[in-house]
Amino acid sequence: MGDALWTLIGGLIAGIIIGPLARLVLPGKQNLSVGMTILLGAVGAIVGGFVYEALGGEDTSGIDWIRLAIQVAVAAVVVLIYGASSRNRTA
Repeated sequence: MGDALWTLIGGLIAGIIIGPLARLVLPGKQNLSVGMTILLGAVGAIVGGFVYEALGGEDTSGIDWIRLAIQVAVAAVVVLIYGASSRNRTA
């Protein structure tokens, strides 16, 4: 339970950085507020952290670039899904 809690807390904090990074790697303009960007980044970071751990990733002493890349990729997918679903609702 302790590892899952720290993954959750770390994911929420990472959302502040990962959300904007996810938007940067996507082409075109996304119509998202700052709050939604952070929320989607946090979701991507949390899910990406769990994916990394499920793939056998281990704690490192420093920045874990592979974990970060997975988290940004998952956050980008979350932003894409949210953008596609919000376009369908307004159309």
